[in-house]
Amino acid sequence: MAENRPRRPNSAELIAAVLDEGTWLSWDEAPLRVAEDGSEYAATLASAAERAGTDESIVTGEGRIGGHRVAAIVGEFHFLAGSIGRAAAERIVRAFERATEERIPLFAAPTSGGTRMQEGTPAFVTMVKITAAVGAFKAARLPYITYLRHPTTGGVFASWGSLGHVTVGEPGATIGFLGARVYESLYGKPFPDGVQTAENLWDHGLLDAVLPVEDLREIAIRFLSLVLAPREQPPVEDVPLERLPDVPAWESITRSRHPDRPGVRAVLRYGADDVIPLFGTGAGEWDRSLFLALARFEGVPCVVLGQDRQAEAAEKPLSPSGLRVARRGMRLSHELGIPLVSLIDTSGAALSKQAEEGGMAGEIARSLAELVALPEPTVCVLLGQGTGGGAIALMPADRVICAQHSWLSPLPPEGASAILYRTPDRAPEIADRQRVRSLDLLAAGIVDRIVAERPDAAEEPVEFSRRMAQAIAHELTRLTRMEPEVRMAARHDRYRRL
Repeated sequence: MAENRPRRPNSAELIAAVLDEGTWLSWDEAPLRVAEDGSEYAATLASAAERAGTDESIVTGEGRIGGHRVAAIVGEFHFLAGSIGRAAAERIVRAFERATEERIPLFAAPTSGGTRMQEGTPAFVTMVKITAAVGAFKAARLPYITYLRHPTTGGVFASWGSLGHVTVGEPGATIGFLGARVYESLYGKPFPDGVQTAENLWDHGLLDAVLPVEDLREIAIRFLSLVLAPREQPPVEDVPLERLPDVPAWESITRSRHPDRPGVRAVLRYGADDVIPLFGTGAGEWDRSLFLALARFEGVPCVVLGQDRQAEAAEKPLSPSGLRVARRGMRLSHELGIPLVSLIDTSGAALSKQAEEGGMAGEIARSLAELVALPEPTVCVLLGQGTGGGAIALMPADRVICAQHSWLSPLPPEGASAILYRTPDRAPEIADRQRVRSLDLLAAGIVDRIVAERPDAAEEPVEFSRRMAQAIAHELTRLTRMEPEVRMAARHDRYRRL
């Protein structure tokens, strides 16, 4: 019985599935001449073109996705296994250059066995110019989404296939650097099963999602609609400042630890216009306690970094890889030119051998350094617990909002009590003396605004989440209307005064 294999769309079918009907316009000119007339390679290219129905392994052009004008680079596997020679590389580079010049997003859907062996090293080194073209495109702060099809290997995966802002894999696709056949020839044993699959790469934080082509158009529309939202936003209703009761610090700490307290996912579910979750560092790591997403608040697009209290409780504390996920979010904010919102809610970074050897201290330092210097508008939300370096790593921002019962401390009060008195029993006293609660943070200039809980976010999760989202939207709108130089100077002065 024949194996039931999924049907893989060719370049024309993929273009038809993703782009708006009737909008495709080819950018392709005659391919660069790479073979002598009458040569064996010329005959090979002619035969490949006849079989594939394309003149090269790469098709480029433009169209619209959900009404958004986009450039597209699509691989054709039926043309010499989608291999990239000098002509295909030149076509890729020209597409990136034109998209950069015309300032339009780019959608790439590679499928390739890698460098074209018939052209050897001259084809191999084109990886450099392709990567340079991608870098120039991203430096122009233009959105780039990639769909890695079956198969995507070799130099394609190691250059333009791995550089998207959002990277999606085709279900069951073989995606990897070294071909399994090459590995077996070199080492005399088969490559381990299940490694070079889209699903395994997603599980290791290298892909943001695995989606069939039928679902790709929807996610592409959502991504483009979100990141291309107009930068000039209408005014949002101001969030009134309320007179808050003078609640003892220990009561706030106790409330912040309630298992039903709404976290980052609740704020996004009830308060954001649209949310596109992303996954992992893109470099082989993930940490489920750090939630990364693209979202909009009152129409303002942003990158969201949120410490997920539920994932932290169910799995493990924030790890060094979690902060590397956060730093990916900071890069996305800069490359897309949209604000960043960080939400702090952590009982503390992991204290373990693995965390020390994984560079926890260095990751905290790098997160602080990158966030302080990020040119885009930044808003931080103290949402629940705010313990130690895991909290402060996401805190530097232009504006800081604090939930009424959130708090910030170098250690859990029980830990500070143990250091000072060799017992955790004096934690309530220590919390009061260390001035950790929201009212104290406001008085010290550490936070700018407190969002009320009535009387506890755990008792009104929907209403609280919506109030918090409204406060975030207000601050984002205010910041996006400031001149960047003025905003950055104010940020510097803010932290210089601490």
